[in-house]
Parts: sequence; C-alpha cells; structure tokens
Amino acid sequence: MINAKQRSFLTGLASKDTVFTQLGKGGPTEAFVAQLATLLERHELVKVKFVDFKDQKKEISANLAQATSSELVRVIGNTAIFFRQHPDPEKRSIELPETTR
Repeated sequence: MINAKQRSFLTGLASKDTVFTQLGKGGPTEAFVAQLATLLERHELVKVKFVDFKDQKKEISANLAQATSSELVRVIGNTAIFFRQHPDPEKRSIELPETTR
C-alpha cells in the first residue's frame, strides 16, 4: 500500500509519462485486463484514459486495480493512474520515496 507522499510522487511521474492505454466501448474485458497487467509488468506506472464509461470510471478503476494486483494511484479527470512495483528490485524502474513512520 502506498502512502500520500508516494501517491504524490507517482502522480508527478505520471504527468510526464506517456505509457497509457484507452478504455473504449468494449469496456474492461479480460483482454483489456491482460493488456493492463502486461503494461504494468513492463512499465510499473500506467495511465488509462476513459473514452467511454466515464460515469463509472472510479468503480471500474478500483476493479481494474484489484484484477491486476496494482495500486490505483489517482483518478484525474477521465484518466486513472495505476502502479505495480516490479517484484525484482534489480528490474524496478521507479524508486518510491521511503515511508516515514
């Protein structure tokens, strides 16, 4: 689980990052979930642009995060930001700020 500082950090990265996919009239199909999971594995941080289903974006985003074992960083406008850290520390492209306790 990411904290507020990490969420803010990831949102900043996502504003510069262009790795994204679009959710259109087909909706969140199994193929879309598989595509998102593959993108998360390769890039760790992925934006999903809602072309359709804009009124259901928060619910769909939460379901997509659960289906891909990722974190829903934020929903901004019609774009959702997802993050899943690579399990291998040597293959991670994003280093999160340390958590403070």
